[in-house]
Amino acid sequence: MNNTDLKTQLIADFKTAEGRMNGEAKSAVHQVRQQALERFDKLGFPTTKHEEWKYSNVKNLVNQAFEFNAVTNFSAEDLAEMPIPNLEGNILYFINGVYNAELSTIVSPQTELQILTFAEAAKTQPQLIEQYFNKYSDYQDNAFTALNTAFAQNGVFVHVPENKVVEQPIIIRFINDARTLNVAAQPRNLIVVGKRSEVQIAEAFRTIGENASFTNAVTEFVVAEEANVHYYKVQNESDKAYHIGTTSVLQAGKSVFTANTVTANGGFVRNNLNIKIDGEYAEANMFGLYIPNGKQHVDNHTAVDHAKPNSNSNELYKGILKGKSTGVFNGKIFVREDAQKTNAFQSCKNVLLSEDASMNTKPQLEIWADDVKCSHGTTTGQLNDDALFYMQARGISKDSAKALLTLAFAQDVIDKFEIASIKEYLQELITEKIYQD
Repeated sequence: MNNTDLKTQLIADFKTAEGRMNGEAKSAVHQVRQQALERFDKLGFPTTKHEEWKYSNVKNLVNQAFEFNAVTNFSAEDLAEMPIPNLEGNILYFINGVYNAELSTIVSPQTELQILTFAEAAKTQPQLIEQYFNKYSDYQDNAFTALNTAFAQNGVFVHVPENKVVEQPIIIRFINDARTLNVAAQPRNLIVVGKRSEVQIAEAFRTIGENASFTNAVTEFVVAEEANVHYYKVQNESDKAYHIGTTSVLQAGKSVFTANTVTANGGFVRNNLNIKIDGEYAEANMFGLYIPNGKQHVDNHTAVDHAKPNSNSNELYKGILKGKSTGVFNGKIFVREDAQKTNAFQSCKNVLLSEDASMNTKPQLEIWADDVKCSHGTTTGQLNDDALFYMQARGISKDSAKALLTLAFAQDVIDKFEIASIKEYLQELITEKIYQD
């Protein structure tokens, strides 16, 4: 199968699904889907000739065939083999992109929030979906976002009304079961958080099986005035897993949005995090950690758009690269003409633990205002020789010293996780990977 064949297959799948919709085909949501499919048809899959994909070649992905939303024999026994110990909260499971109600648990009262699948929300809350769906994830120049939008059906819709503190986190576990065939999922998530409300949302991605898997995920956040949202994304997928994820955020005045992204494993990973600060005195925080080894490839693209004055953004991404792995970081900060008194800080730090590992970084600032404080910086190097010598001089082996220094380098990102069970899970997962040969 080649690039054109996969594109042709997906367009044919869309037409087939559309033929089964009956009245829903006339809905406003489906009109957006149709427009997105037309845009995907025109764009086609990106190549390395596209500047945004210069260092991330999707040729191997689009030359494979995948079964979308495949039904497999995944069971509770299989789930027990991949635990996150002491995990509590509203836990939703999607297997190959399809919601599994039997495995899922919702514990928060409906007075605090509403949780529906995207398909349910489109039917029962059409006005809310129409108001917010696809308003903030621009698919005009992104083929994968256009593709996801065209097939927007599976995923979760979360609505937190005004003045609510959601006590229990919402944890969405996406599991691709690739034990019998190549599988693909395209979850579309929409989270709307009302004024002065607070919530924690976590997305965890996992792949099992020896076959290839493909996740093309889009999550949209609408964060109202004075709301506080903590967002966590954890990726622990296989070497044959392709993951392209886009998270788009719109922040109103005095809101706080904090994103924590950790990529522990995945064959090919591309994370897009786009935040628009559209109100005064808002704050956006972005923390990231990626630890590729072998031939794994991790690409993080971030963008913060300061559209209004008196706002802050803080960004820290750290990479630990081993084996023949490759990494990419492209961070953009935009400060619009009206966004005076903006404070925006960006830092990307990387440690190469192998001579065969490589890292490509491109920090960017575009500033149209004059009364701002902005900075960006990136470093790529090896562990500190003086620190290694100091530890070895005190009886610590060289390998142990390297591992301890690497863990210390990663720790400040891990510490940003406020859900204790996920933080402990990450601590163990990352420690294990750092100690791998």
